[in-house]
Amino acid sequence: MADAVVFDQVVKTYRTGFLGRGAGIPALRSVSLKVPAGGVFGLLGPNRAGKTTLVKLLLSLARPTAGTITRLGASLADRRTLARIGYMHENHAFPRYLSAGELLAFYGGLSGVPGEQVGAKVEQLLVRVGLADRRSEPIARFSKGMVQRLGLAQALLNDPDLLILDEPTEGLDLGGRQLMREVVREMKAAGKTVLLVSHVLPEVEQLCDSLAILVSGKVVHTGTVANLLRDPRTGEKRSLESALRSLYEKGQAA
Repeated sequence: MADAVVFDQVVKTYRTGFLGRGAGIPALRSVSLKVPAGGVFGLLGPNRAGKTTLVKLLLSLARPTAGTITRLGASLADRRTLARIGYMHENHAFPRYLSAGELLAFYGGLSGVPGEQVGAKVEQLLVRVGLADRRSEPIARFSKGMVQRLGLAQALLNDPDLLILDEPTEGLDLGGRQLMREVVREMKAAGKTVLLVSHVLPEVEQLCDSLAILVSGKVVHTGTVANLLRDPRTGEKRSLESALRSLYEKGQAA
């Protein structure tokens, strides 16, 4: 099976100063990694590691300074692949005057869901994320956890082949976290790909088949979770927190 996403020697430098003539700020430094299709891939790293920039490039919200990116078997120039991606942002900026049903209907149209299917799809997803009884309420009345549930429904509207989840359990209660895990496992069972950006280590350990770790804009580790948990010096199992701490320290010192 082909890889869902491929980054090949990708560099991203943000220009500063008047008309971008100042010194550049490197966000990604020759990043190469592959996200296998049909699984759950974790993207980890400390703050300012480059994770957000990598996702922005993948979604064509920014352009790479150098290198190439393949998205669902096509180059970034093929915008049609964006219709096959679902994205759940960490901090949603939904219009708060809209109701949950109105918001999903609006995004359904933007996502290319056929008009005759939007209504049924909206109802199905509201039930799935536990918001069916709040369908007509304005988002302004929603708690952080309810907005997160709504964001998940929005990301699933187009039945994506690639689902990108950016800190998806932020603000969720135990039931919401369980819902998120169920959705991720359902996507995997259906042969879809999930890219999970998260600081919640137990969920990464439970859900991810493989992962990449970014530090200071560089990939310092890729591989399976099981491999990461094996201490390279002793061969003994270590905690995910211990493994990440070691890699973060080495990456920042390099």
